[in-house]
This record gives sequence, structure tokens and C-alpha cells, in this order.
Amino acid sequence: MSDRTLSRRSFLGGAAAAVALAACGKASASRASPVTLRVAIVSNSQMDDAISLSPVFEHQHPGIRLKFVNLPENEARAKITADVATQGGEFDVVMISNYETPLWAKNGWIVDLQPYIDRTPGYDAADFVPRIRSSLSYNGHLYSVPFYGESSFVMYRKDLFDRAGVVMPTHPTWLDVVRLAKRFHDPRSGHYGIVLRGDPGWGENLAPIDTVINAFGGRWYNMRWEAQLTTPQVKSAVGTYIETVRAYGEPGASADGFTECGTLYSQGDAAMWYDATSATSVIEDPASSKVVGKNGYAWAPTQTGKPSGWLYTWSLSMPTTCSHRQQAWEFMAWMTSKSYIELVGHRLGWSHVPPGSRLSSYRIPQYRELSRRYGPLTLQSIQAADPKHPTVRPVPYTGVQFLDIPEFQDLGQLVSEQFSAAIAGQTSVEAALAQSQEYAQTVGATYRHR
Repeated sequence: MSDRTLSRRSFLGGAAAAVALAACGKASASRASPVTLRVAIVSNSQMDDAISLSPVFEHQHPGIRLKFVNLPENEARAKITADVATQGGEFDVVMISNYETPLWAKNGWIVDLQPYIDRTPGYDAADFVPRIRSSLSYNGHLYSVPFYGESSFVMYRKDLFDRAGVVMPTHPTWLDVVRLAKRFHDPRSGHYGIVLRGDPGWGENLAPIDTVINAFGGRWYNMRWEAQLTTPQVKSAVGTYIETVRAYGEPGASADGFTECGTLYSQGDAAMWYDATSATSVIEDPASSKVVGKNGYAWAPTQTGKPSGWLYTWSLSMPTTCSHRQQAWEFMAWMTSKSYIELVGHRLGWSHVPPGSRLSSYRIPQYRELSRRYGPLTLQSIQAADPKHPTVRPVPYTGVQFLDIPEFQDLGQLVSEQFSAAIAGQTSVEAALAQSQEYAQTVGATYRHR
């Protein structure tokens, strides 16, 4: 991470049962004057689980009430960023990622959580997966705490592969993925070779595409901040992704994000899916998936031999405008505690456990058994991700599926829209990359002149 200071203007421009609560301390709010915490979170199944279990927290903390603002990812990012960066004070707790955390910590927009952690018995921040913990730290202190963590890998229908006598390599290349997608693609029967994200957004289609760029040895910028999006490596990477989903993927892929791809795969409509390791919570959930127990898992595809899975975590942070900091921390500690994970398993089922945040989760007998096929690979993939060295050649930024610059929120959105248009057939890969190169050059020029 560089030492440059980020202004709010520049950033915006760039842009549970009683046992479950034992580790989180006792409520400090008065019963006579309950405090209402406004919590902004991203809408997905894991966060929906937290909302459904929140009455347990309120029961154990009678002086605290929770009011959730639950929004789709792109909407949540925009609303949370606008509030925190302008010190609007609308939220007491916000869900952010390892992209925002170090940038916002440097700017003084979010609270240093280390003092709260240090005086919370049993919270055990050392239990967080090391790579995840490091990604949420600034100057050695945690500024947000992980709800779940993830890398990326290939999920595939092992039953179909076995029946066809086909073997998925443990470490597939993208050429392997293309070959296998073609082998299993049967659109007339409603079965697709692979499902891939196409929906625009730096956290949607650009997340997997960036890992493909890294896998092919491409990069966004060289060390002089000169844009590199029209190099042969990037052209080959983006072309492979877009041509694969167009030829062997789901129809209408340009509008599909994580949720849509997860639905298609879990209903048995695809042979493969390359996406987040946390997707196991969707495809291995017996309440909603038709492919439970039928899946195999392989490392994120690469062409160079260098691990190319992403590193990401949804985490909870406290804006500096929060006026009820102790109560906010009590809620954050509850939602990210070991006991919350136990609560989820016992109340909702072990397939609902937030993955990739705590090492101890994988030692719980029920979860260890359930995740035996994907749990070890999840942890290995997270630990193998290297944000400081995301690709084979040096880069002036950190981050695997994003760049750690405030402008990336806007730049990534613009580039992702170009890629989505190419997936939809509205433009060519070459034209999409040429326009993306112009966007990137504009941003890069501001760093060359600093």
C-alpha cells in the first residue's frame, strides 16, 4: 500500500442461542433507553441468515435494537461509500471489503477496532485466517473484522464427469476449462458447459476476469503506470473468458452475476462454474440445491502455474461518525464470533456456516465432515492468494481481483461495462479493450504526474 493520502473528494470521484453470545460480552446500553444501530450490509444468503438470527442478539442485549439496510452489492457499495466518505453519519456499522478497509483506515474514515478486540475476552482475532486478517489490517491493527472470506475455484459436476469418464485436473488451465466446457455443453437439453459472471460491476464480472488476466500473465499497469489492457496477454485472457461464456455458457450471461450463476448451477443446469469458494454455501445447501454431494472442486485455472484465485472478504467496520461505538462493537463481535458460527450451524444447518473467516470453523466436527471435499481447498486457495504480487510481472498496485486505488471503483465499473457489452455481442473484444485502455490511461496518467 502506498503512503499517498486520499481525500474524500478524490475517493468519491473514484468511485443465536445464549451460548452463541458468551464471547461477546454484556450489553452496555440501558434497558430504559435502547440504542438503535443502523447496519448497512450487502444482500446475499449469508447476510440474510445474520438478519434472521439477529433477534437472538437483541434478546441478549435488551438495550440495543438493530435496523438493517440490506442492498444489492453495487447499490450497497455506492451508498456506504457516499455516507462514510462524506461523514454523513447514516450508519453505525457498515459491511465493506478488503478493498475499502486499508484505504479508509489511512484516511481516518473508520475506527481502529484493535482496542475493542483486545478487551473482548474469547474473541480470538488470531483465529482469523491469516491472509484474511492481514488484508483487513492497517499498521498492524484490524479496522474491520471478517464475516466470511473467500478465494475462487472451479466447481464441477463430478457425477457427470465420472459418468463420462472425464477427469478434472487438480490444477486446471483455462485451456482445460474451455475443452471441458465444450465437452459438456448441450444447450438443446438446457445444460450448459459452464456458467460465468457477465453482469457489470468491479465486484461482479470484473472479479473473475481480473483473475484470468493474472493467470495469462497480464496486468493493468506496468511500473510506470502505463495502461496495459491492449497487450497480447490481456487480449488472450479477456478473449478466452468472453468467447468461452458466449460459446459454452448460459444465455443472457451479460446480465448474470453471482446469484444468477449460483441458481443455474445449483439447479443442475451447468457442468462447471468458476467463482467464489463461498459459493459452496449455495450449491451444498440441501434446502435449495439439487446438486448437493455431486460436486468436485479444483484450483482456480492458471496458464503460468502461479496461483490465480482471488482474495476477498466481506467484513464489518465502524465509521468514525458512529456515536454508539461500544454497542456497535458488541454487535460486530457477535456477528463475527466463533459462537455465531456455532449458532448458524445448530439453528440453520452447517451448510450455512460463513466460510473462510476462522480457522476454528474447520475443526468443528459437523462442519469438518460437511466440508471435507472443499474446506481444505478453500483455506489453501485463500492462503495462496498474493495481493502484493498478483501476476507474474511487477505492478505498482496491490490486489488480485481489484487495484488498491480509490479510482478503481469508477474505473472498474466502466471497464466491466465494456466486457459485459462484449459478452452480449454489442461490441467486440478488441473494441472493449481499446475503450478500457483509454479509461485506464486517464487514471494512470494521474499517478505518473504525482
